[in-house]
Amino acid sequence: MSNKENDKKYSAYGMYILSLLIFGTNGFYVSHISLAASHIVLMRTLIGGALLTLLVLLRGGFDKTSIYEERIPLLIGGTTLGLNWIALFEAYRVLNVSLATLIYYVGPILVLLCSPILFHEKLTGRKWISVLIVAIGLVNISGSIVVTGMNIPGLGIAMISAFLYAVLIVFNKQITRTSGMQTAAVELNVAFAVVLMYALSTAGIPHITVRDLPYIVVIGFVNTGVAYLLYFSGLQKLSGQSVALISYLDPVSALLFSALLLHEVMTSAQAIGAVLIIGGAMLGEIRPRG
Repeated sequence: MSNKENDKKYSAYGMYILSLLIFGTNGFYVSHISLAASHIVLMRTLIGGALLTLLVLLRGGFDKTSIYEERIPLLIGGTTLGLNWIALFEAYRVLNVSLATLIYYVGPILVLLCSPILFHEKLTGRKWISVLIVAIGLVNISGSIVVTGMNIPGLGIAMISAFLYAVLIVFNKQITRTSGMQTAAVELNVAFAVVLMYALSTAGIPHITVRDLPYIVVIGFVNTGVAYLLYFSGLQKLSGQSVALISYLDPVSALLFSALLLHEVMTSAQAIGAVLIIGGAMLGEIRPRG
C-alpha cells in the first residue's frame, strides 16, 4: 500500500472515530436542554438536515433516480430515525445516559437474532453465544433497575429505542444505491417532518430559552450535521469489519462522558452488564479470517 493510500486510510479512521466520539457526547448536551425530547429532536433534525442538504447540493445535488427507487426504505428509515431519537433522549432524562445507551445498543443484537428470517443469514454458534452474553448483560441491568427502584418506565422507553434502532438498521440495509450522505440528508429531512407533526400534537410549539440555545446549536450543527459528514466520509473508505468493531466506541465514549461530565455512577451489577452487552455485541460482529 502506497503512502498516499495509507494517508487516506488513516484519515478515514480519524474521521470515523471522531464522529463516534462526538455522538458519545449527545447525552451531555441533552441533559442541559430544558425542552421536551421531541423538541430537541425537532431542532436536531432541522439543523442537521438543512446542513447536509446544503452539502449534497454543493456536491452536485441528489440522485433522484436512486432516491425514487429506494423511497420506501428511505421514508421508513427517516420516520424510525426521528421516533428512535425521541425515545432515546427521553430515556436519557427518565433513566440516565449510561443505562439508556447500553440498552439502546441491544438493537443490533435484535437484528442479529432476526437475521435468519430477515436476511436469510445463518446464525453460527459464535453468534448464538454473543446473543446469550448480551441477554445476560441486559438482565443484569434491567434487574438492577427494578431492584434499586429506579425509573422502571425509563427502562421500557430505552427498550423501545433499542427496538426502533433495530428497525432502522433493517431498512437502512435495504438502501444500496443512494450514497451515504444523501441517505443521511433525506432521512433527517423525513425525520424532521415526522417529529414536527408528533411534537405539535403532543408538546406544542417549542419555547427555546437563552440557556438552551448554545446546546441546541452544538447538538444540531456539530453532533448531527458535522458528525454525520465525518461518519459517512470515513464509513465509505473502511472495511465492514472495521466499521462494525470501531462503532462500539460510541457506547463506550457515552459511558465515559456520562461518568466524567454528568458524574453518573453504575452499580457493580450494571457495570458487569455493560461489559457483557458491549463485549457480546462486539463478539457478534467479529468475522473469522477466510
